[in-house]
Amino acid sequence: MWGRLRSLARVAAGVGALGGAALAGGSVLASDEVLPIVHMHWPHSGYLDSYDAASIRRGYHVYKNVCSSCHSLEAIAYRNLVDVCFTEEEVKQIALETDVEDGPNDKGEMFTRPGKLSDYFPNPYPNEEAARYANNGALPPDLSLITKARHGGIDYVFALLTGFRDPPEGIELREGLHYNPYFPGGAIGMAQPLYDESIEYEDGTPATLSQLAKDVSTFLAWAAEPEHDKRKRIGAEWISGLTLLALLLVYQKRLRWSLLKNRRIEFPDMGK
Repeated sequence: MWGRLRSLARVAAGVGALGGAALAGGSVLASDEVLPIVHMHWPHSGYLDSYDAASIRRGYHVYKNVCSSCHSLEAIAYRNLVDVCFTEEEVKQIALETDVEDGPNDKGEMFTRPGKLSDYFPNPYPNEEAARYANNGALPPDLSLITKARHGGIDYVFALLTGFRDPPEGIELREGLHYNPYFPGGAIGMAQPLYDESIEYEDGTPATLSQLAKDVSTFLAWAAEPEHDKRKRIGAEWISGLTLLALLLVYQKRLRWSLLKNRRIEFPDMGK
């Protein structure tokens, strides 16, 4: 009897192992629909590293000339660019080139005026319905936190921008969709936005596809956490201060309180 029970237990264990392998295989096949994101070393990824200001400046030009026609950046104001990648006068000039709707005036009417430092980046569409209508029903996401809202972060953004290609044999996309293996499902409503030399950099940097994608990815990473450099600087200052304080406390304990801690008190026997 015990021999039959052992045989049944072995069979059950084997069936369980096969079922687990089948489930694992299914999960692998499901994940194969999206190419894995390659992690890249970014100049600001170290504990004490700061953003590349020149790359942020170039990335802003990529966003302004390419991305801003469809995507908003609602959490960033023009003043955030000051002393990061532009001077205050340069940012004022950039803001003046933008018409901002303001009001109402004394007559209760809305009016347009030149932009100023306190204004936020304008939305390319007046409302969500207009955005969907202009993009075949797809809603372009706001890019303010895009590197925080996607798995892979800045690596995902870079891979997506450089990953457009012709669909492989056997895959047909319906009209208005484009193939990108880094996008879930492989079909994305956004056409390839960047090409070699699609814009010209003012500093003479070759505007290759990878360079454009790298710069705008850096700009969007900065937009998601513009306090990044300040936070690291404050952290380094606190660590330095606490380290010095710890050394002083060790000195105080070893050379002052150790005398009291190790003191020995004896009471003589007065009865002798």
